[in-house]
Amino acid sequence: MDISQATTIFNYNDIIFSFIIDNESVCTHRADSHMLVYVYSGKMVINDNGDSTKITSGECIFIKRDHRVVITKGSDNGENYQGITMKFSRNLLRECFKKLNCSTEISVPFTDSIVKICTCEDIDSIFYSIIPYFNTKKKPKEDLMELKLYQGLISLLHIDKRFYSTVFDFTEPWKIDILDFLSENFMYDLTVEEIALYTGRSLSSFKRDFAKISNLSPQKWIIKKRLDLAYEKIKLNGEKIGDVCFRVGFKNRSHFTTAFKKQFGCTPDSISKMSE
Repeated sequence: MDISQATTIFNYNDIIFSFIIDNESVCTHRADSHMLVYVYSGKMVINDNGDSTKITSGECIFIKRDHRVVITKGSDNGENYQGITMKFSRNLLRECFKKLNCSTEISVPFTDSIVKICTCEDIDSIFYSIIPYFNTKKKPKEDLMELKLYQGLISLLHIDKRFYSTVFDFTEPWKIDILDFLSENFMYDLTVEEIALYTGRSLSSFKRDFAKISNLSPQKWIIKKRLDLAYEKIKLNGEKIGDVCFRVGFKNRSHFTTAFKKQFGCTPDSISKMSE
């Protein structure tokens, strides 16, 4: 995740409160669960394969699971971004499916991965009821947050019957090619567990599949990929070391220099001087 400005995030039992302090934040995000996102203030722009959807204060959007989007959050009309995200885990969906008589609801699922929700009292009332937690340091009760998740889910089902077949699809996600995914996302700060999840695998399955394509561990493969790209940018393109360091995914220059010297036997500075 590439964060350009300071952010504050609180996660209360899969209800996530996000603040963006000054300007904007950009991230490439793969939703491992279905999500309902409400913008309390500021704005959010979601880019989905070239199609942009803008959500402003008081608006809400649904993002299907196992889908990668680029999200930009920022200020709007002088107000910083504040948003609330509900994540509907498979366990919660299965529990809800058992409680509701969903088998009678036959519908065609949404084909779009991004669905903008029309403003309605049901959705507004749920998010309004948890907005006060933006302004308190007291952690809300888990059972209360779980109740809000159920309310959010049921509200979606009432809004459009297509949500029944969309959210209650319990088939396993298709496996994504590991190298394709890593080649596009190696610069982001992802754990091995997240990479496994985003490529449609359990952690053990991911490790087995990765061992078939590389003798390196996933972490070492990522570092090597970052360093190879950094070497190219510094030597061939003459780019500044400080810019390259953070762009390829390192958090600090000292760590970058140490890793660079270990892999290439020389420092980034010496490569930079050679390119001048």
